[in-house]
Amino acid sequence: MKFILFLQNIVIGISLVLLGLIPVLSQGVGIDFALKGALYTVSFAAVFAVMMVRPLADITNWSFLRRLVILRKGFGILSSSIIVGFVIDALIAPQSPYLASLLSGTFFSLSHLVLFAHLGDLSGLILLLTSNTFSQKLLKQNWKRVQRLSYVYFYAGGIYEAFTLDSMFALYAILLVTNLTVLAWAIKIYRRSGITKQNPVMSAA
Repeated sequence: MKFILFLQNIVIGISLVLLGLIPVLSQGVGIDFALKGALYTVSFAAVFAVMMVRPLADITNWSFLRRLVILRKGFGILSSSIIVGFVIDALIAPQSPYLASLLSGTFFSLSHLVLFAHLGDLSGLILLLTSNTFSQKLLKQNWKRVQRLSYVYFYAGGIYEAFTLDSMFALYAILLVTNLTVLAWAIKIYRRSGITKQNPVMSAA
């Protein structure tokens, strides 16, 4: 457990470095297409890991997977930090059309799947801002509702990468996460129904 917490702190530290470094590098020396694509892949791979751990833990009940659930926070921050870093870069770029597109409505255009890219931007920003203890205390039970934006973030980013960047990895990741999530939900319902049948008095109560 100590190693997992240590690893999470390392991942969060790397995330914060990337968050500040991406816009600085982009505005300074520039980030070429290959490096940008690699960073987007790292971001999506990180959120893919986040989305995989919970259903796998629910399906298998393996104790080591339960421990890895803790790492979801670190990898979620890593993923969203990369995306928000590029958002900051877009905002501070000279004569940036980013905010203008938001006000004009083209921000949510379906042309070239721009809608999904920007849904990923917005949901990633919200997730990053609320991935801390202060937000948990402030939002209380609503914090978990906000964190469900991780599904919007994952699917929006996955759809954009799969169909705009021709990423087969993103497409397979979407299919795998969807199937595992549905299976985990079905197993949870089955287990609950089994408990109810075995404990009819508790069910009536």
